[in-house]
Amino acid sequence: MGTPRLSSTPLPGIGVRYDLTTREHRRLSVVAHRDGTRTVSAYREDDPDACALSLRLTTGESAALVDALLPDHHSPNLLSTTELGLVAERVELSSTSYWNGRVLGDTRMRTETGASIVAVLRRAEAIPSPTPDFRLAGGDTLILIGTREGVETAAAILGRE
Repeated sequence: MGTPRLSSTPLPGIGVRYDLTTREHRRLSVVAHRDGTRTVSAYREDDPDACALSLRLTTGESAALVDALLPDHHSPNLLSTTELGLVAERVELSSTSYWNGRVLGDTRMRTETGASIVAVLRRAEAIPSPTPDFRLAGGDTLILIGTREGVETAAAILGRE
């Protein structure tokens, strides 16, 4: 595929413009404004100097777009077993969840869904292989592994209020 061509240009008083030329020779640019906003522009295929689309994004919208392009839960380092029919997902436990304050074993997660909770992320701590007596808390991020159907069912169970 080749390495994408990315260049940057300082824009005094404005910020920095980043230009990307894709493998299909399409041009995209992002202007990182000094105030934290971003302007994303796509240029016409038949005229690479003519802008076909330009969007001004807030800092939060930019972060959401980055998450959509490179979501944490889709990290190739987390698990790559789709060819085996398994998926890994992150599920955040709401503070209003029925399971907030209850022990992991009460969920009967593996028995009911076939999915396993293999780790819990709590604040800046990772708890690998939590035992059945591990007490869940709102704000925990649970790492689940199982079939797509099992993980989706587990997420629905964990979302119960």
